[in-house]
Amino acid sequence: MNIGKLIRLNRLFAHPLRRFCSVAVDHFIGYGDGLPSGLRHMTSTLEAVVAGRPDAVTMHKGIATSAWAPYAGTIPLILQGTLARVDDTAWEQFASPEDAVRLGADAYAFALFVSGATEAQRLRGLSDVVTAAARYEMPVICHIYPRTFRGDRPAVSFEPEDIAWAVHCAVEAGADVVKVPYCGTVASYSQIVSDCPVPVVAAGGPKASSLLAALQMMSEVIASGARGGTIGRNIWGFDTITPAVLAFKAVIHDDLDARQALAAQGLPLPDST
Repeated sequence: MNIGKLIRLNRLFAHPLRRFCSVAVDHFIGYGDGLPSGLRHMTSTLEAVVAGRPDAVTMHKGIATSAWAPYAGTIPLILQGTLARVDDTAWEQFASPEDAVRLGADAYAFALFVSGATEAQRLRGLSDVVTAAARYEMPVICHIYPRTFRGDRPAVSFEPEDIAWAVHCAVEAGADVVKVPYCGTVASYSQIVSDCPVPVVAAGGPKASSLLAALQMMSEVIASGARGGTIGRNIWGFDTITPAVLAFKAVIHDDLDARQALAAQGLPLPDST
Protein backbone atom coordinates (compact mmCIF):
# COMPACT_ATOMS: atom_id res chain seq x y z
CA MET A 1 0.00 0.00 0.00
CA ASN A 2 1.42 3.37 -1.00
CA ILE A 3 1.55 6.33 1.33
CA GLY A 4 -1.37 8.27 -0.18
CA LYS A 5 -3.88 5.50 0.44
CA LEU A 6 -2.42 4.79 3.87
CA ILE A 7 -2.81 8.43 4.92
CA ARG A 8 -6.47 8.42 3.90
CA LEU A 9 -7.22 5.12 5.62
CA ASN A 10 -5.46 6.29 8.77
CA ARG A 11 -7.71 9.34 8.86
CA LEU A 12 -10.77 7.10 8.64
CA PHE A 13 -9.53 4.60 11.22
CA ALA A 14 -7.99 7.19 13.51
CA HIS A 15 -9.45 5.72 16.69
CA PRO A 16 -6.74 4.12 18.88
CA LEU A 17 -8.39 0.69 18.45
CA ARG A 18 -8.72 1.30 14.68
CA ARG A 19 -12.49 1.21 15.02
CA PHE A 20 -14.87 3.07 12.76
CA CYS A 21 -18.18 4.78 13.53
CA SER A 22 -19.50 6.56 10.45
CA VAL A 23 -22.79 7.96 9.26
CA ALA A 24 -24.29 7.64 5.78
CA VAL A 25 -26.72 10.11 4.22
CA ASP A 26 -26.55 8.61 0.72
CA HIS A 27 -29.77 6.60 0.60
CA PHE A 28 -32.33 8.53 -1.42
CA ILE A 29 -32.62 6.37 -4.54
CA GLY A 30 -33.36 3.25 -2.51
CA TYR A 31 -36.62 4.56 -1.07
CA GLY A 32 -39.69 3.91 -3.17
CA ASP A 33 -42.02 5.81 -0.87
CA GLY A 34 -40.43 9.24 -0.92
CA LEU A 35 -37.76 10.88 1.19
CA PRO A 36 -37.59 10.25 4.95
CA SER A 37 -37.50 13.48 6.94
CA GLY A 38 -33.89 12.90 7.98
CA LEU A 39 -32.83 13.11 4.34
CA ARG A 40 -35.37 15.71 3.31
CA HIS A 41 -33.99 18.23 5.82
CA MET A 42 -30.36 17.65 4.92
CA THR A 43 -28.89 20.89 6.25
CA SER A 44 -30.17 20.36 9.78
CA THR A 45 -29.43 16.64 9.61
CA LEU A 46 -25.79 17.24 8.70
CA GLU A 47 -25.47 19.82 11.46
CA ALA A 48 -26.79 17.31 14.01
CA VAL A 49 -24.62 14.48 12.66
CA VAL A 50 -21.44 16.56 12.72
CA ALA A 51 -22.17 17.68 16.28
CA GLY A 52 -21.70 14.05 17.29
CA ARG A 53 -18.23 13.91 15.64
CA PRO A 54 -18.48 10.60 13.76
CA ASP A 55 -15.36 9.15 12.15
CA ALA A 56 -16.66 9.95 8.65
CA VAL A 57 -19.79 10.88 6.72
CA THR A 58 -20.76 9.25 3.41
CA MET A 59 -22.75 11.29 0.87
CA HIS A 60 -23.39 11.86 -2.81
CA LYS A 61 -21.49 14.56 -4.69
CA GLY A 62 -24.37 17.04 -4.83
CA ILE A 63 -24.72 17.06 -1.05
CA ALA A 64 -20.95 17.49 -0.74
CA THR A 65 -20.91 20.52 -3.07
CA SER A 66 -24.08 22.14 -1.72
CA ALA A 67 -24.12 21.41 2.02
CA TRP A 68 -20.74 20.18 3.28
CA ALA A 69 -18.77 23.44 3.13
CA PRO A 70 -19.27 24.37 6.83
CA TYR A 71 -17.64 21.08 7.86
CA ALA A 72 -15.03 20.66 5.12
CA GLY A 73 -11.81 19.30 6.55
CA THR A 74 -13.19 18.79 10.05
CA ILE A 75 -14.51 15.25 9.54
CA PRO A 76 -13.48 12.80 6.80
CA LEU A 77 -15.76 12.74 3.76
CA ILE A 78 -16.56 9.53 1.90
CA LEU A 79 -18.00 10.06 -1.57
CA GLN A 80 -20.71 7.62 -2.62
CA GLY A 81 -20.42 6.88 -6.31
CA THR A 82 -23.38 4.59 -6.92
CA LEU A 83 -27.16 4.80 -7.21
CA ALA A 84 -28.65 1.35 -6.72
CA ARG A 85 -31.81 -0.55 -5.89
CA VAL A 86 -31.96 -4.17 -4.85
CA ASP A 87 -34.26 -5.09 -7.76
CA ASP A 88 -31.87 -3.65 -10.39
CA THR A 89 -34.33 -0.96 -11.48
CA ALA A 90 -31.49 1.46 -10.73
CA TRP A 91 -27.76 0.90 -10.81
CA GLU A 92 -25.61 3.72 -12.11
CA GLN A 93 -22.21 5.13 -11.32
CA PHE A 94 -23.01 8.71 -10.32
CA ALA A 95 -19.52 9.88 -9.39
CA SER A 96 -15.98 8.72 -10.04
CA PRO A 97 -12.82 8.28 -7.96
CA GLU A 98 -11.55 11.41 -9.68
CA ASP A 99 -14.57 13.27 -8.26
CA ALA A 100 -13.58 11.97 -4.83
CA VAL A 101 -10.12 13.49 -5.24
CA ARG A 102 -11.54 16.77 -6.50
CA LEU A 103 -13.94 17.02 -3.54
CA GLY A 104 -11.26 16.21 -0.96
CA ALA A 105 -12.72 12.87 0.07
CA ASP A 106 -10.77 10.31 2.05
CA ALA A 107 -12.47 7.34 0.36
CA TYR A 108 -14.75 6.41 -2.50
CA ALA A 109 -17.76 4.20 -1.81
CA PHE A 110 -19.18 1.82 -4.37
CA ALA A 111 -22.45 -0.04 -3.80
CA LEU A 112 -23.62 -3.24 -5.43
CA PHE A 113 -25.90 -6.22 -5.01
CA VAL A 114 -24.61 -9.71 -5.75
CA SER A 115 -26.37 -12.96 -6.61
CA GLY A 116 -28.64 -13.08 -9.62
CA ALA A 117 -28.12 -12.45 -13.30
CA THR A 118 -26.36 -9.10 -12.89
CA GLU A 119 -23.75 -10.25 -10.37
CA ALA A 120 -20.79 -10.46 -12.76
CA GLN A 121 -21.60 -7.07 -14.31
CA ARG A 122 -21.76 -5.42 -10.90
CA LEU A 123 -18.47 -6.97 -9.80
CA ARG A 124 -16.85 -5.82 -13.01
CA GLY A 125 -18.02 -2.33 -12.15
CA LEU A 126 -16.34 -2.61 -8.75
CA SER A 127 -13.13 -3.86 -10.31
CA ASP A 128 -13.13 -0.97 -12.77
CA VAL A 129 -13.45 1.68 -10.04
CA VAL A 130 -10.73 -0.01 -7.98
CA THR A 131 -8.44 0.36 -11.00
CA ALA A 132 -9.48 3.99 -11.50
CA ALA A 133 -9.05 4.81 -7.81
CA ALA A 134 -5.55 3.30 -7.73
CA ARG A 135 -4.30 6.13 -9.95
CA TYR A 136 -5.05 8.55 -7.11
CA GLU A 137 -4.29 6.28 -4.12
CA MET A 138 -7.98 6.62 -3.21
CA PRO A 139 -9.33 3.84 -0.95
CA VAL A 140 -12.46 2.06 -2.16
CA ILE A 141 -15.09 1.06 0.38
CA CYS A 142 -17.38 -1.57 -1.11
CA HIS A 143 -20.98 -1.50 0.12
CA ILE A 144 -21.99 -5.01 -0.90
CA TYR A 145 -25.30 -6.79 -0.30
CA PRO A 146 -26.16 -10.37 -1.20
CA ARG A 147 -29.66 -11.03 -2.46
CA THR A 148 -32.27 -13.72 -2.06
CA PHE A 149 -34.89 -14.45 -4.71
CA ARG A 150 -37.24 -16.61 -2.67
CA GLY A 151 -40.22 -14.27 -2.97
CA ASP A 152 -41.78 -12.27 -5.77
CA ARG A 153 -39.09 -9.60 -5.50
CA PRO A 154 -35.40 -9.80 -4.61
CA ALA A 155 -34.44 -8.82 -1.08
CA VAL A 156 -31.21 -8.44 0.85
CA SER A 157 -30.09 -11.74 2.36
CA PHE A 158 -28.79 -11.90 5.91
CA GLU A 159 -27.77 -15.56 5.75
CA PRO A 160 -24.18 -16.13 6.91
CA GLU A 161 -23.15 -18.07 3.80
CA ASP A 162 -24.51 -15.32 1.56
CA ILE A 163 -22.75 -12.62 3.57
CA ALA A 164 -19.50 -14.59 3.41
CA TRP A 165 -19.88 -14.90 -0.37
CA ALA A 166 -20.44 -11.16 -0.75
CA VAL A 167 -17.39 -10.31 1.36
CA HIS A 168 -15.19 -12.66 -0.65
CA CYS A 169 -16.44 -11.16 -3.92
CA ALA A 170 -15.57 -7.66 -2.73
CA VAL A 171 -12.09 -8.72 -1.64
CA GLU A 172 -11.37 -10.48 -4.93
CA ALA A 173 -12.42 -7.37 -6.87
CA GLY A 174 -9.91 -5.30 -4.87
CA ALA A 175 -11.92 -3.39 -2.24
CA ASP A 176 -9.90 -1.82 0.59
CA VAL A 177 -12.77 -1.94 3.11
CA VAL A 178 -15.93 -4.05 2.95
CA LYS A 179 -19.23 -2.83 4.34
CA VAL A 180 -21.72 -5.69 4.55
CA PRO A 181 -24.89 -6.50 6.53
CA TYR A 182 -24.68 -8.19 9.92
CA CYS A 183 -25.82 -11.79 9.65
CA GLY A 184 -27.47 -12.01 13.07
CA THR A 185 -25.06 -14.15 15.10
CA VAL A 186 -21.75 -13.18 16.63
CA ALA A 187 -20.16 -16.56 15.92
CA SER A 188 -20.99 -16.53 12.21
CA TYR A 189 -20.00 -12.90 11.69
CA SER A 190 -16.79 -13.49 13.61
CA GLN A 191 -15.83 -16.24 11.16
CA ILE A 192 -16.59 -13.97 8.20
CA VAL A 193 -14.50 -11.17 9.70
CA SER A 194 -11.57 -13.44 10.56
CA ASP A 195 -11.51 -14.85 7.03
CA CYS A 196 -11.36 -11.38 5.45
CA PRO A 197 -7.92 -9.81 4.86
CA VAL A 198 -9.27 -6.23 4.77
CA PRO A 199 -11.33 -4.33 7.36
CA VAL A 200 -15.01 -5.30 7.64
CA VAL A 201 -17.59 -2.80 8.85
CA ALA A 202 -21.27 -3.51 9.25
CA ALA A 203 -24.12 -1.85 7.44
CA GLY A 204 -26.43 -0.12 9.88
CA GLY A 205 -29.30 -2.32 8.81
CA PRO A 206 -33.00 -1.73 8.18
CA LYS A 207 -34.73 0.74 10.51
CA ALA A 208 -34.77 -0.88 13.95
CA SER A 209 -37.76 -0.87 16.25
CA SER A 210 -35.82 1.35 18.65
CA LEU A 211 -32.43 2.95 19.07
CA LEU A 212 -31.74 0.38 21.78
CA ALA A 213 -32.26 -2.46 19.29
CA ALA A 214 -29.95 -0.79 16.76
CA LEU A 215 -27.26 -0.32 19.40
CA GLN A 216 -27.62 -3.92 20.53
CA MET A 217 -26.97 -5.10 16.99
CA MET A 218 -23.87 -2.92 16.75
CA SER A 219 -22.64 -4.27 20.08
CA GLU A 220 -22.77 -7.76 18.57
CA VAL A 221 -20.91 -6.50 15.52
CA ILE A 222 -18.09 -5.24 17.74
CA ALA A 223 -18.07 -8.51 19.70
CA SER A 224 -17.49 -10.32 16.40
CA GLY A 225 -14.23 -8.47 15.80
CA ALA A 226 -15.49 -6.22 13.01
CA ARG A 227 -14.08 -2.70 12.94
CA GLY A 228 -17.41 -0.93 13.45
CA GLY A 229 -20.23 0.23 11.25
CA THR A 230 -21.72 2.77 8.91
CA ILE A 231 -25.15 3.79 10.13
CA GLY A 232 -27.85 5.65 8.24
CA ARG A 233 -31.53 5.49 9.12
CA ASN A 234 -30.81 4.16 12.61
CA ILE A 235 -29.25 7.55 13.32
CA TRP A 236 -31.04 10.15 11.17
CA GLY A 237 -34.27 8.14 11.35
CA PHE A 238 -34.65 9.10 15.02
CA ASP A 239 -35.38 12.57 16.38
CA THR A 240 -32.30 12.54 18.62
CA ILE A 241 -29.64 12.51 15.90
CA THR A 242 -26.67 13.87 17.84
CA PRO A 243 -27.23 11.69 20.93
CA ALA A 244 -27.69 8.71 18.60
CA VAL A 245 -24.28 9.35 17.00
CA LEU A 246 -22.70 9.63 20.44
CA ALA A 247 -24.42 6.44 21.61
CA PHE A 248 -23.11 4.49 18.61
CA LYS A 249 -19.63 5.89 19.27
CA ALA A 250 -19.87 4.70 22.87
CA VAL A 251 -20.68 1.17 21.68
CA ILE A 252 -18.08 1.08 18.89
CA HIS A 253 -15.25 3.09 20.44
CA ASP A 254 -15.70 2.45 24.15
CA ASP A 255 -17.26 -1.04 24.35
CA LEU A 256 -20.31 0.16 26.26
CA ASP A 257 -23.35 -2.07 25.98
CA ALA A 258 -26.50 -0.67 24.41
CA ARG A 259 -28.21 0.26 27.68
CA GLN A 260 -25.09 1.95 29.01
CA ALA A 261 -24.74 3.91 25.77
CA LEU A 262 -28.33 5.16 26.00
CA ALA A 263 -27.90 6.08 29.66
CA ALA A 264 -24.69 7.98 28.93
CA GLN A 265 -26.66 10.23 26.58
CA GLY A 266 -29.63 10.59 28.92
CA LEU A 267 -31.85 8.71 26.49
CA PRO A 268 -34.74 6.62 27.84
CA LEU A 269 -35.12 2.90 27.36
CA PRO A 270 -38.09 1.84 25.18
CA ASP A 271 -41.30 1.31 27.14
CA SER A 272 -41.31 -2.40 26.40
CA THR A 273 -37.97 -3.05 28.11
